[in-house]
Amino acid sequence: MKIYHSIAEFTSSKKKSVVTIGTFDGVHIGHQEIIKKLVKNAKNINGTSIILTFFPHPRIVLQKGNGIQLLTTLEEKISLLEKTGLDYLVIEPFTKGFSRLTALDFVRDILVQQLHLKKLIIGYDHHFGRNREGNFEQLKEYGTVYDFEVEEIPSQDIEKIAVSSTKIRKALQEGNIEKANAYLGYAFMLSGTIVHGKGLGKQWNYPTINIHIKEDYKLIPKSGVYVVKTMINNTPLFGIMNIGYRPTIDGKYQTIEVHLLDFNADLYGKEIQVQLLYRLRDEQKFASIEQLVSQIRTDEKKARELISSGKISF
Repeated sequence: MKIYHSIAEFTSSKKKSVVTIGTFDGVHIGHQEIIKKLVKNAKNINGTSIILTFFPHPRIVLQKGNGIQLLTTLEEKISLLEKTGLDYLVIEPFTKGFSRLTALDFVRDILVQQLHLKKLIIGYDHHFGRNREGNFEQLKEYGTVYDFEVEEIPSQDIEKIAVSSTKIRKALQEGNIEKANAYLGYAFMLSGTIVHGKGLGKQWNYPTINIHIKEDYKLIPKSGVYVVKTMINNTPLFGIMNIGYRPTIDGKYQTIEVHLLDFNADLYGKEIQVQLLYRLRDEQKFASIEQLVSQIRTDEKKARELISSGKISF
């Protein structure tokens, strides 16, 4: 997959293209079906498959202060799309100016002239252009003029999959990681840099790595304790992760801490990605550090049982 960070950069061959448009937050199982259709259609005409997406998310630009939280960072989304067989990913910087393009300008100047559109695949009830003026009927009219085909994925197909980025966000906010992962088709991930904490876990014989996520738009699931998986030096490692405010020690801000099972090494400054596999419990306030440590032992035992059973491997 070749990546372009603006439409103006796109310099592929003049081969005809099959295009779909969207933010594809999460690249969930519904998105994956659209992309499969896209790639198959491109092969059928000996053309190229293209996703046109936008960054930042249009709602962040047009509805400032709405607090939208996204399932994937841009880097995570790229990584997921690289596995789909897509030929080209075009990431257009989204601005208020871009949002004011008319439907005609968008189709003629961008899709046809720059992306060499031969077929456009869109989701049910897709709107585009200034004030969302463009719709499926308008696209069909433009297709007649500019010689491209439009395929709309029927509403019943989308309803049959019964998944959306909104549903996944809700599941994560409720702590239902298993439902979220089923909708995603992979384990929800958190990616960040390992930073120094207060070293309390080490004092309790449960050293943790603290993860800092720089993207403030990334959705953080409901506070609690999770079983997670990561890769370090090409080796898969499991762990238990706490998301929360550490009420037992009167924590003042949210932290993301992972205790890796059967592993202890200096990882400060390294990048890490953890996959959330199972939610063990809510975050709790304990009457003493001893009670907290006892609960961590219980969490570890439960995590090891789940891992050895093979029930939570993704």
